[in-house]
Amino acid sequence: MTLNTILRFSRATTPEEMFTGQWQSRATRLDAYKPYLDQRWQEGCTNAWKLWEEIKEQGYPRGYASVRDYVSRTLRGKPQPIGPRPPSARAVTRWILTHPDALPESDQIQLKVALANCPELTALAEHVRSFAHMLTHLQGDRLPEWIEAASATTELPSLRHFAQHLLRDLDAVTAGLTLSWNSGVVEGHVNRIKMLKRQMFGRAGFELLRKRVLLA
Repeated sequence: MTLNTILRFSRATTPEEMFTGQWQSRATRLDAYKPYLDQRWQEGCTNAWKLWEEIKEQGYPRGYASVRDYVSRTLRGKPQPIGPRPPSARAVTRWILTHPDALPESDQIQLKVALANCPELTALAEHVRSFAHMLTHLQGDRLPEWIEAASATTELPSLRHFAQHLLRDLDAVTAGLTLSWNSGVVEGHVNRIKMLKRQMFGRAGFELLRKRVLLA
C-alpha cells in the first residue's frame, strides 16, 4: 500500500470511508433496476429474495447476491413508510378454516383484504371451504369432483399433492365423508386414558388405571 492509502485509512471515521475508489462508481447491471427496488422498498417489500425474483421476471440477468448486497448496504438505511402490519400466516389460516358465519366481523374484513391481495390465497380458500362443506354435510359423492378441481391448481402445489394423496385411500375417505359413524368417541376415551395415566406418574399398574377409568 502507498502512504496516501495508509493515511486515508487512519483518518477514516466510518467503515464506508475506507471503501472508496474507482470500483464504487463502476456501472453495474443492477443500476437499471435500482429505481424499481427503491420504489418497492418504500412500498414495504423488504425481502431481498422477493425483490430479486421480481426484477428477474423483468429481465435482470444476474444472481441474488448483488440484490442482497444492495439491500443490506443501501436500502436498509432508508426509512420505510409506517403502515399496518400484515397478518401472520397463523391468523390467515385460522380465518380460512373458520366457518364464515362464526368469524367476527373484524376478521372477515381482514380476510377480504388478504384475499384481495393474493389470488392464490383466494383459490385456496374456495377449495378449503368446498371441502369443509363436503365434510359437514356428508357429501362424499362429490369427492372425485373436488379432487379433480384441486389437482388442476398449478399455483397451489401443496393442495394438489394433498388431493392426489386422497386417491391412495379413496374408498376410506369417501366413507368418512359419507357415513355418520366416526371414531370421535373412541379417540376421546383414548385421550382421557392417556391423561389419567400421566396423572399417576407411573406409580401404579394397569389395575388402578382400569378402576379409575371404570369408576369415572
